[in-house]
Amino acid sequence: MGRFLIPKLGFLLFCCLAVVTESTTYLKYKDPKQPVGVRIKDLMKRMSLAEKIGQMTQIERSVATANVMNKYFIGSVLSGGGSVPAPNATPKTWINLVNSLQKGSLSTRLGIPMMYGIDAVHGHNNVYKATIFPHNVGLGVTRDPQLIKKIGDATALEVRATGIPYVFAPCIAVCRDPRWGRCYESYSEDPKIVQLMTEIIPGLQGDLPANSRKGVPFVAGKKKVAACAKHYLGDGGTTKGINENNTVISLDGLMSIHMPGYISSVRKGVATIMVSYSSWNGKKMHANRDLITGYLKNKLKFRGFVISDWQGLDRITSPPHANYSYSVEVGVGAGIDMVMVPFNFTEFIDDLTYQVKHNIIPMSRIDDAVKRILRVKFVMGLFENPIADNSLVNQLGNQQHRELAREAVRKTLVLLKNGKSAYKPLLPLPKKTTKILVAGSHADNLGYQCGGWTITWQGLGGNNLTSGTTILRAIKNTVDPTTQVVYKENPTADFVKSNKFSYAIVVVGEPSYAETFGDSLNLTISEPGPSTIYNVCRTVKCVVVVISGRPVVMQPYLSSIDALVAAWLPGTEGQGVADVLFGDYGFTGKLARTWFKTVEQLPMNVGDPHYDPLFPFGFGLTTKPIKA
Repeated sequence: MGRFLIPKLGFLLFCCLAVVTESTTYLKYKDPKQPVGVRIKDLMKRMSLAEKIGQMTQIERSVATANVMNKYFIGSVLSGGGSVPAPNATPKTWINLVNSLQKGSLSTRLGIPMMYGIDAVHGHNNVYKATIFPHNVGLGVTRDPQLIKKIGDATALEVRATGIPYVFAPCIAVCRDPRWGRCYESYSEDPKIVQLMTEIIPGLQGDLPANSRKGVPFVAGKKKVAACAKHYLGDGGTTKGINENNTVISLDGLMSIHMPGYISSVRKGVATIMVSYSSWNGKKMHANRDLITGYLKNKLKFRGFVISDWQGLDRITSPPHANYSYSVEVGVGAGIDMVMVPFNFTEFIDDLTYQVKHNIIPMSRIDDAVKRILRVKFVMGLFENPIADNSLVNQLGNQQHRELAREAVRKTLVLLKNGKSAYKPLLPLPKKTTKILVAGSHADNLGYQCGGWTITWQGLGGNNLTSGTTILRAIKNTVDPTTQVVYKENPTADFVKSNKFSYAIVVVGEPSYAETFGDSLNLTISEPGPSTIYNVCRTVKCVVVVISGRPVVMQPYLSSIDALVAAWLPGTEGQGVADVLFGDYGFTGKLARTWFKTVEQLPMNVGDPHYDPLFPFGFGLTTKPIKA
């Protein structure tokens, strides 16, 4: 036995020395003083194919564990719409979730941190008690890039309050047809307004340093988040507004209408760009190498990473997932760097590994993707600060952010009609009067007020979803204590006649929806909205407040209405509506969308030869505030 002892001891000693050497070796990629390019190069040369493909994989929270992160070197995790660690989860619960997965990533051989992403499309909208800002359709009305930038800043703080460093926002779609179920995620039908609103990106990420190179991503530290401009390209231009459908337009049209927002986003250092489910002239955007690699990466010099949409590769084929290996080949080949799988990640990893090993996808394509992902992670400071702490938990839903949201609501309101004649305006309403009626399905419904992408993907009805102020509560807060407020959701004509109301406020609109579930060919407000308008407005002076994600059919009711207000989807701070109705502030909003007469006119946008709207783009009556 003795003669075997020395070789064995020697081998053990060699192993120990190897471990010590590895742990004490200077690793350039871990040194924040090194330039980002040097760090990327150093880390790339150490990575195996499995580690590289892991970085390109984004999986859903529900299938992510610390063990999965470690075993498959997963680069990113996301929460889909309404995907939460627990009902009504606190910031600390969110932080614990993110950190538990991060520890799995940090325990890998190279310790590359993962990045957690979430939809924060109008505030931190998945999270209980977060501030819910107006949806983009309302924000476009303001034409106020500084307000939008402040909203980005507040959103970043609330997202970081839960330990999350990456948001799938802003949506810079140019909605050209309100029949599209995502129209409320679009700032305007006008590309110039959409470009203006990309100022949310420096709000989310921080101001780009003066010496920044064009197209290089930028995120300014632990109070900011990486943003994602979406959905590239032409998602708002599909035929009849059908979600995920085909956008039929010339290259010139595509570039002049749908591209300007991306040019601005890249200039502002946006970290990531998400590809659209839609097609352009029959070709799926997820497979469009000319536009992803040729235009975005090569011509615009975008240096962040391109991410797919949810199961975006699957949907390259019809039916989805019919030929997944083909989808992987053309999607990754087109230039998609990170793939939102989100569930069946082993299939994606296996298919992509096979294709690289068999030279179907070149290694250079994988290296391009991984360099881009690592660049964003280095720029974000994830390597230095991978673990979230509790220092920002008090930012979630704080009063300052709620006041900002309330200001935003005031500026998003558009006054479309004020009085039966210009000489007899109804608004602003008097606070002191005998008795007023508040009616309508949306008057006391926080969920409808917030719309889709709020707590759950499709949104919720009722008042139990999160904390906020309904329009009814806001009215009661605002009127004189001696004014009697009577609330009746759907009053009969007889009820209205038998009460001597000074005036009525009717709040009606659309139920909550998101994406395809919101596609509508008729764009009518839901019953009992129309009957409530008739029952109330034919008997008493009334202001109708429309809560909707887009212009809806209003022409049949217009003659019976004294005043009409488009309030869009105002979010949690309904007090902003009452602020303007009662004259504490004036109406200032101007339509950022054309309001049609009938759906048969659609699509109809400003500048079209057949332009004959009910209310044109840019229309909005104004009022002056009442001085107390």
